[in-house]
Amino acid sequence: MTGAVSTNAGQLLALYEQMAVIRRTEKAAHDLFLAGLVKGTTHLASGHEAIAVGASAALRDDDYVFATYRGHHHALARGATPEECLAELMSRATGLCKAKGGSMHLTKASHNMLGSYAIVGAHLPMAVGAAWSARLRGTGQIAVAFFGDGATNIGAFHEALNLAAVWKLPVLFICENNLYMEYTPIADVTAVANPAADRAPAYGIPGEIVDGNDVVLVQEAVGRLADRARAGDGPSLLEAQTYRHFGHSRTDPATYRPAEEVERWLKHDPLDLARGRLAELGVPEEAVTEADARATGLVQQAVDAAKQAPAADPREALTDVWADGGAAWRT
Repeated sequence: MTGAVSTNAGQLLALYEQMAVIRRTEKAAHDLFLAGLVKGTTHLASGHEAIAVGASAALRDDDYVFATYRGHHHALARGATPEECLAELMSRATGLCKAKGGSMHLTKASHNMLGSYAIVGAHLPMAVGAAWSARLRGTGQIAVAFFGDGATNIGAFHEALNLAAVWKLPVLFICENNLYMEYTPIADVTAVANPAADRAPAYGIPGEIVDGNDVVLVQEAVGRLADRARAGDGPSLLEAQTYRHFGHSRTDPATYRPAEEVERWLKHDPLDLARGRLAELGVPEEAVTEADARATGLVQQAVDAAKQAPAADPREALTDVWADGGAAWRT
């Protein structure tokens, strides 16, 4: 899993630290939920960190990103802070969306992270639209849609791929295949072995598979396919194979997963793989320990700040409904 790579030691250490921040932010979200400070459910992406971080490292700052309800890692990878995200989950006024989005709708529009979407597959056509916009404006931007394996059996997946291919749009579809569509193994209900990559040929576009737990391999694959899209060669589909450490959501103990499968994947942890690469590149263990300490400190500060932040004011519920920030109903 750790062959020759182009990422240097300093870059990889920075990617590792970003993954460590995401892992600790999600652990904080888990603990705050158990403490009764996060209401509603959460869909944690612990185990998926290398996909968000590796992909983001390969993209331009002005590229568009669309994510699913399991999108904490994408918001953080695209510039949201742990404090913003945790405050949002805790319904604080300082939250990323001012407490109007919650866990399943984290959005950082100022960084072109254009939302997390609770409806499975609904954002795939939106990414096609964003790519069409970039094409019309000649900006060289690309749109990237992240989605789960379950979305590959949704009509919007096929519609989005077809139209993107017909119009040869600069869009990259990235499937985070964690083997389960909620509680059902994707392999039990899908005719092909690789639910995303194996469908790409039907639309005449490249379909590739990557180890989604290896941040370097993800970065290299996304960088190559992003360059292809910017060159005018159209869409691509990347299937990143990964595994979630928690159940589908906070209400799911994930007892349906075989113990040996869980054990095997936990030994293939994204942070552990990155540590192995860092050791191969000669990075001292102390440097990795310091990165972990910085991540821990940053997230603890975020937790403290979010706890102390004022609660969202219900009177502000209808502000920001319109582009001018107003709440007046319009026809």
